Amino acid sequence: MATRFTVVCDDDLARDVETLAREFDLTEEEVLRQLIDLGLAEVDEQAPV
Repeated sequence: MATRFTVVCDDDLARDVETLAREFDLTEEEVLRQLIDLGLAEVDEQAPV
């Protein structure tokens, strides 16, 4: 089952997300999902072994 989260962004960040969505023909939700995935992958890579 999927869990929904709410993200609150300032206007500049919201514009960046909207721009990426238009540029890559994605929804804003998909852009945010991909950015979160990338961020979590980065954290995992930097985690001590």
